[in-house]
Order: sequence, then C-alpha cells, then structure tokens
Amino acid sequence: MGVQSIKRYSEDIIREDLTEKMVFLGGPRQVGKTILSLSLLDQADEEHPAYLNWDVVQTKRMLLNGKLPGGQELIIFDEIHKYKNWRNLLKGFYDQYKSKKKFMITGSARLDHYRKGGDSLQGRYHYHRLHPLSLYETNKMPNKQDVEYLLSFGGFPEPFLKGETRFQKRWQRERQSRIIQEDLINLEMVKDVSQLDLLAQVLPDRVGSPLSINSIKQDLSVAFETAERWIQILENLYHCFRILPFGPPKLRAAKKEKKLYMWDWSLCFEEGARFENLVASHLLKYCHFIEDTEGEQMELRFIRDHNKREIDFVVLKNNTPLFAVECKVGEKNISKHVSYFSARTNIPRFYQVHLGKQDYEVSDLRTRVLPFHTFCKILKI
Repeated sequence: MGVQSIKRYSEDIIREDLTEKMVFLGGPRQVGKTILSLSLLDQADEEHPAYLNWDVVQTKRMLLNGKLPGGQELIIFDEIHKYKNWRNLLKGFYDQYKSKKKFMITGSARLDHYRKGGDSLQGRYHYHRLHPLSLYETNKMPNKQDVEYLLSFGGFPEPFLKGETRFQKRWQRERQSRIIQEDLINLEMVKDVSQLDLLAQVLPDRVGSPLSINSIKQDLSVAFETAERWIQILENLYHCFRILPFGPPKLRAAKKEKKLYMWDWSLCFEEGARFENLVASHLLKYCHFIEDTEGEQMELRFIRDHNKREIDFVVLKNNTPLFAVECKVGEKNISKHVSYFSARTNIPRFYQVHLGKQDYEVSDLRTRVLPFHTFCKILKI
C-alpha cells in the first residue's frame, strides 16, 4: 500500500473550497501535504508543471519575474512562505488570475503565523490544517489491533505504511534534523540552534503534564522569555502543541500552565504518555477540522484544580463544553476525578477511553467507559 492509496480526510472539502478562494494547507513536515495537493492535479507527480516548489532555483526565478506556467487551471505553491514578501507576491497573482486559475499554497509551518508584515491576503483564502493519519481515517471499522499499530508507528504516512521500527527511528531522526536545519533557520532568527535542537529532543519526556517554562529555563540555562519563545517556535513549525486549562465557574481550577503534546506521538517512550498523546492528537484533529470547514470556534483544553484533580481533555465549541475525555491504558473503574467533575461542572458528556474491551455507561455520572477505537467510530476521527 502506498501513500497515494489513502484518501486524506480533507481532500473533498479542499476541492470544493478551491472553487471559491485560494486554499492554504499547513501542517507538519512530511504529513502528506504534497501528496494531497498533487492528488488534485490530473497527474500526481512532483514534475508536474503546475507544482511550484520555492526551494527549486528555477521556480523561484520564474515567480519573482511574475510568471506562471501556462495552460494550468490549478497552481500549487509549495514552501513559498520562506520568501519574505510571499503574501504580496501571491496577492498579485491571485488578483490577476482569480477568474482563470485556482491557487493552493502548502507549507510545513503555520501559514497563518508567518505573515511577514501583515495579512494582505485577508478574505482571499480558506485555511486548512493537515493532521497525521488517525484511526478512523485509515479504517472505518477500526479494532484494538489498529490502535496498537497506530500507537507504535505514529500517524505520519511514511513510517505508518512502512511498519518497520528501524525505518521509523531513522525517519524520526532525519525529520527532526530537517525541521531544525531547514525550516527553523529559514523562518526564525535563532542564534543557538543546537540548544533548540536539544529542546526538541527532550520535550517528549514532558508530554501529558503541565509544562513548566521555569523548568525548561533551568535545564537549558536560558532566560524565561527565551524558553517560552523557543517553545512557540516549535509550535509554529508543527513539532509540538500545547493546550490551555479550562476553568468553569465556581471551580478552583488551575489556569496558568499549559499541557504539551507532540504531533508525532510515537516519539513518547512511556506507554501512558503515548496513549494520552494519541488521544490528544485525534481530538485536536477533530477540533481543527470543524474550525477549518464549518467556521465554528473549537478548543481543546483540560481541567486541573488546585488539589491536582484532573480530566485529561475537554472539547469546547463556541466557549461551551461539548464533552470531556479521560484516558486510561487499562480497563479500570470510572476515575474518581470524573465523578468529582461531573458533579461540579455543566459538561454534558464524559468519556473514559481505554485500550481494552469494556463498554458500559453510568447515567448518573453522564459517563461512558469504552475502547478508544469505539470512541473514534463515534466521532469519526
């Protein structure tokens, strides 16, 4: 099975959006953005004249001279955000050719962040974020074995489809090197690249716990502001993401430190942290897809009070909680923290997901305990 054989979850809506505006497609390096964009052409080939990679010298010269390939309805710009004035360049092309051509822009960084002096393209594009492969995307009837495979090899197409540990480890090392040595150096003014590389390596050990910037500061011997900026840079490059605490009214909730997760959950060595990161990634994908396609305000958060009682995740829509999720590797009774927060919040539904087989409900607690693969079928993620 090749990467091209998996139809990505956002392909149909992207085709539709291209009839209205430009489409920006952001996401982690090697998550499949190029393959998805090429699938929209009549020939899925990087040699296709409509595929314009900014890293190619000849392409760069052509675009700076105001030229586009002839006879192409869809034009794909890849990594053009590395150019300082990329938005003004695209604005010129779009305003000139919008009645004749479609434009798709891809990049391995947050295209909504790297604006380089303002968003001159406001109102001219739809923005999509491409996530790693998730359980429901790879199998509409997933089972426990599918979860275990996804936990082991992650959701990035190459190691997932290869299914070999040796290949995966080499791929992870090479990918991180390219993030630091190519993406970061091209986009950010960072003097001590080796320190930021070290930070990227140690972050998986902090998954699932409130991330202390003071701790990072001490470990790397840098200022607080520097440590925070470095984390933000790695977020902008889709290496990691953080979620905020949720503080319902009348609840003494912790409201400062965020929790950290990796876009590649297979980087986590500890089983519990890896499973929690897998769930976090699926829920973030769920939130981003609704935001990108329906325009709703979606948020992924967690609850933690001053007595360290915690619920791993809460999903909010337009500032209103939809449901909460607690992760347990084994088949355990309902967490006492679920019982506690169900009695003190207006969260309408709680799920406790696990890697076993048990599936039951406790109506008094508004809670269902169920296997993670069943949960994914319910939410279609």
